[in-house]
Amino acid sequence: MEVHNVEMVMSAVQESQYPDDNLPEIALVGRSNVGKSSLTNTLINRKAFARTSSQPGKTQTLNFYKVENQVFFVDVPGYGYAKVSKSARAKFQVMIGEYLEKRVPLRGVIQLVDARHAPSKEDVEMYQWLTSDDMGGLPVLVVATKADKIARGKYNYAESTIKKALQFNPEVSDFEIFSSETKYGKDLVWEWIEARMLDGTAAVEE
Repeated sequence: MEVHNVEMVMSAVQESQYPDDNLPEIALVGRSNVGKSSLTNTLINRKAFARTSSQPGKTQTLNFYKVENQVFFVDVPGYGYAKVSKSARAKFQVMIGEYLEKRVPLRGVIQLVDARHAPSKEDVEMYQWLTSDDMGGLPVLVVATKADKIARGKYNYAESTIKKALQFNPEVSDFEIFSSETKYGKDLVWEWIEARMLDGTAAVEE
């Protein structure tokens, strides 16, 4: 998709605050500082539209970015909140759970993991939940970020390591290596998003 128009529409913490445009939505989830903002900025051809932060857990709302009036990218608060209180963490979990399990316009989830390391315990737990029966077969794309930090010849090893740790399920999941620095994988991520926009797959209704 050629992106010219992007709008940060709203930040929400509950269903009553979600947009009512009925456009397809793609959620982005991952550990804090795994590169969600960098992926978003790369996909929309902006340098700093989606803010990056050096403070893990700073994003505490669901942030809705409208892209070309055709799709929403939904930035979900990062998990693995090292500096966030238990009560705040619990609120995040409820907010994220309600959105991912019940949001009808949601067409797919992009889970970001770090290509340089094996997935964390939280990564594995998130992936297992996203691909569980509770999610009704919602499509998942695992994106291994920061690929420019590893040698090109190690991409296959990184992919196999990540998939093994996640217990990757190819029936509901796809995988892509990505770098915001070199733009490697950008076009394939967009292809996945556009396919989800067209295929009509949505979360299970309440």
